[in-house]
Amino acid sequence: MVRAKKHLGQHFLKDRDIAQRIVEALEEGEHDILEIGPGTGVLTEFLVNRDHDSLFLMDVDHESVVYLRNRYAQLGERIMEGDFLKADLSFLSGKFRIIGNFPYNISSQIFFRILDHVDRVTEVVCMLQKEVAIRLASPPGNRDYGILSVLLQAYYRIDYLFAVGPGVFLPPPKVESAVIRLVRNETTRLECDEKLFRKVVKQGFQNRRKTLRNALKPLNLPTELKDLELLNQRAETLSVRDFVGLTKQIEEWSR
Repeated sequence: MVRAKKHLGQHFLKDRDIAQRIVEALEEGEHDILEIGPGTGVLTEFLVNRDHDSLFLMDVDHESVVYLRNRYAQLGERIMEGDFLKADLSFLSGKFRIIGNFPYNISSQIFFRILDHVDRVTEVVCMLQKEVAIRLASPPGNRDYGILSVLLQAYYRIDYLFAVGPGVFLPPPKVESAVIRLVRNETTRLECDEKLFRKVVKQGFQNRRKTLRNALKPLNLPTELKDLELLNQRAETLSVRDFVGLTKQIEEWSR
């Protein structure tokens, strides 16, 4: 068996019923599937039976990769040792879907990497720390609503599916977990400069208790925007559309 390694944030799911529910949450489709951090292959078992021809596995843990290559030899070179945060994803043909039990300590980094490939990633089903799952699915006006909530909801519909207790993992984590699903929406490009959009969202939430007028001061906003009503609000009250509109105005007045 594979040993769970603390420095990799590994907590192996041992409940096959929950594993099956996670896999069943991934919609049927023609695009490739990338399982991130398969570990001991509890999700892989159900994925192989359903999506054998389109399945790829990637794990940074050498011991897990050796184990998986022995257990699922039929996948051959589609079981890869690598770090999703750094890997070249050109081996995936066109658009693809992602599934996995994400390590709690790097889940946010995984989502930022997904945003870098937003034109290719059509769906994500994952388990992660419950409070992060709640945050990502949170609507505007909620204290859980934050940077990744806005950035991801700009491109995905996010569904909070179900909670998972610590007792179904080996070793048990000290926190609750939850499963969420992200499905790509119809937005191909935002109606604003997308790099500036990210910058405005991140800066807006840096001091989330401040109004945007004060939080966005480091961006040196054009003086023409000084009377803009949105700037009297806090970042957590703005919808994705509001942030897009604000970014568009900053862009236009900065020319």
